[in-house]
Amino acid sequence: MQLGRFPRVPAAYLPTPLEEMERLTKRLGGPKLYIKRDDNTGLALGGNKARKLAYLIGDALQRGCDALITVGGPQSNHCRMTAAMGAKYGLKVVLVLTGEEPPHYQANLLIDTLLGAELVFTSAEGKEEIDAVLEAQAKRLEEEGRRPYIIPLGGSTAVGSLGYVEAMMELVQQANLGHISIDHLIVATGSGGTQGGLLLGSVLLNASIDVHGIMVSPREPDYMKGLIEGVVAEGYRLLTGADASDEQMGGIETAINLHPEYAGPGYGVATADGIEAIELLARTEGILLDPVYTGKAMAGLIDLVKQGGFAGDETVVFLHTGGAPGLFAYSENFQRGMKQR
Repeated sequence: MQLGRFPRVPAAYLPTPLEEMERLTKRLGGPKLYIKRDDNTGLALGGNKARKLAYLIGDALQRGCDALITVGGPQSNHCRMTAAMGAKYGLKVVLVLTGEEPPHYQANLLIDTLLGAELVFTSAEGKEEIDAVLEAQAKRLEEEGRRPYIIPLGGSTAVGSLGYVEAMMELVQQANLGHISIDHLIVATGSGGTQGGLLLGSVLLNASIDVHGIMVSPREPDYMKGLIEGVVAEGYRLLTGADASDEQMGGIETAINLHPEYAGPGYGVATADGIEAIELLARTEGILLDPVYTGKAMAGLIDLVKQGGFAGDETVVFLHTGGAPGLFAYSENFQRGMKQR
């Protein structure tokens, strides 16, 4: 595995901390819980996308591109961090944002504008329609004399996934140095690239860590599994120069653990369990999550512990993928939840 041969730019403060959550472990009655603090990557208030963007921007610069185009919801962490990377490396950034333009910009959307990104709101739905909008923006920039680089939703490409192959290497090294035996890794799964990169890293390192994806939008699990398989297969090809064998891909398919039951009614729609999970972690560990991704993922972790999904003597790591700026767009959800309790 030769990650060093792929172009990469500095994007994050690494390694991010691996911390034990003693009070949360005690509150839930086990198993032993740790948190990998990828909310502390540093770039524009942090988050997991810095790892992916390190490789994606490296690829863009190697290709001579001078503009970035990507897509997400109005409160997308990926869009925020893409805008930051564009500012850092002198690249024009166009953010295609799905849904209606809100009357007031706040949280991630406000940060996007501070970073100088051009915002394009679209009513397009579905991958084909959104891809058409991205291509139209690319054509416009080309007509302006620029060389655009399109980054798909969440940066979930094989190139982007290399950032989480590297993260798995980092986590395994930290565990070895700390004499920690990790059994399970919990991550919020949106577009599948982070989970795919972690799974590929686990396979290549023979780490024997079960990677669980807590789905944050109500997609079909089989569809998500297909996305993750695609990222893993292409990432394997990039890293090794060969296709994974049928036997290897069969093992990878079996190893894709998805939990769709915590997603709620829609992407970006806060859930009551997610809000409670955010409050619980804040009040036991002083760590802030967000309602779109990590709150739902933590709600999943808490429920899996309560349902006996992990043995009492196992060790579970929660990957904090960031997103705390999104808290400020959901103040009504927290106020409503507190009143109801």
